Amino acid sequence: MTWDRFKSLYYTNPKLGLSLDISRMPFPDDFPAMMEPRMQKAFADMAALEGGAIANPDEKRMVGHYWLRAPELAPNAELRTAITSTLEAIKVFTAKVHKGAVAAPGGGKFKEILLIGIGGSALGPQFVAHALGRLKGGRDKLGVSFFDNTDPDGMDYVLKQLGSRLKQTLVIVISKSGGTAETRNGMLEAQAAFKAAGLDYARQFVAVTGEGSKLDQVAQMEGWLARFPMWDWVGGRTSALCAVGLLPAALQGIKIDQLLAGASAMDVATRKKKLSDNPAALMALMWYWATDGRGTKDLVVLPYKDRFLLLSRYLQQLVMESLGKELDLAGHVVNQGLSVYGNKGSTDQHAYVQQLRDGVNNFFLTFIEVLKDRQADASMEVEPGVTSGDFLQGFFLGTRDALSEKDRHSMTITVSEVSPKTVGMLIALFERAVGLYASLININAYHQPGVEAGKKAAGGVIALKLKIDAALRAAPGTAFTAETLAAKLGLPDKTEAIFKVLEHLAANPGNKVAKTAGRPWFESTYTRQG
Repeated sequence: MTWDRFKSLYYTNPKLGLSLDISRMPFPDDFPAMMEPRMQKAFADMAALEGGAIANPDEKRMVGHYWLRAPELAPNAELRTAITSTLEAIKVFTAKVHKGAVAAPGGGKFKEILLIGIGGSALGPQFVAHALGRLKGGRDKLGVSFFDNTDPDGMDYVLKQLGSRLKQTLVIVISKSGGTAETRNGMLEAQAAFKAAGLDYARQFVAVTGEGSKLDQVAQMEGWLARFPMWDWVGGRTSALCAVGLLPAALQGIKIDQLLAGASAMDVATRKKKLSDNPAALMALMWYWATDGRGTKDLVVLPYKDRFLLLSRYLQQLVMESLGKELDLAGHVVNQGLSVYGNKGSTDQHAYVQQLRDGVNNFFLTFIEVLKDRQADASMEVEPGVTSGDFLQGFFLGTRDALSEKDRHSMTITVSEVSPKTVGMLIALFERAVGLYASLININAYHQPGVEAGKKAAGGVIALKLKIDAALRAAPGTAFTAETLAAKLGLPDKTEAIFKVLEHLAANPGNKVAKTAGRPWFESTYTRQG
């Protein structure tokens, strides 16, 4: 990697405070020119998307997360008004909470947020909260906790952490449809905890949901504190900059106008049709070259900043749910995708960089470098003339060189500092790169049929569990093996699933199912007690 190559391929935008180095991706000189027609089509596709074209034929809907930070671009006045009025409503509600005008019924000002959501309804808010919490020192205006799964033990853990502060906790329930099982379960568990503490949960709950959804109806009927909209033209994985992410961020004390401004500024930069002037297009093109346009290599995201720890987790959904598709737009089976993983530097140097350097070469990297070490003005020296931040940069540059020596390819995104503007820019940068890359490989980035298939399969398991429970209740004291119960139910092809459900029932005392271990193990029996 020569200095001349670096100079020719280094994108920098001082106004944004962001740079992109693709010089360590050794694509041939003629590759950009060869891809130029496809890139121009991708630019046109993105322009159509922002103009209000039907981007998701499956659901006959537009995809307009770009309008969230530039409402004037929305295709009609109704949408523009919806965006601006919702943003204003978030600010008004937040101000009332911070001043105590909207307060906990028995505990003064709200001090905590419990956000209940899953997928994009949690990952975006989690990334933003972790990246920007306590940014200027001191405490956030409200602390933030999450129910982001349907794991009872995980919910108990969060509730125990909140403890007596539950009476000062504002709960935000996020579900577009209002029927997402994991979120519904978290809501019911939280409501039960509030009731057990003698609290009127409705006076502490807020809904972020689609108008008229099941959740919206419940919130209206029970008189929840507030309701904020989710729109069908904003997908979960691109919802960090609507009420899903902006409401908890504002309540936490994060400057949401700066988040939106950063995203808007990046949108402007990534609309440019000249490849060398468009960082998202450069990234998408590198993804295409690195993976042969087929996802043949994984994307390792290595941010050298603790505050960006959750970036790779956030990007896993944004990238993999968007690009992991069986069919292309012509209906051909293509099984596309781009796997994403990562943690943070320099922790990863003591974890899996050994394999990255010396093991199977099935990946490419994106390093994230932050120039400003800390929010304070200066850092102490840990060695004469050397700070901890100097070591962090040294580990980053050293690791990058060590990987380059072994023909491991990488890009580097450099930002000046961690700030709401920077986080907004990174969200917008990767959103645009995903959209452009999807066009390059001719797939629909804005639907998720695989997710829906998983939900249907889970529903089948719940239905089977209820059948098993009914059969055990109907024959108390009778010992069943998985095989005999499957035969009784007339479901021999479901024996493995029946075994797994029986194991789960027996492990939880509330089910009153006792297991007697058998030899061999599949002769174990399960009996309903009473």
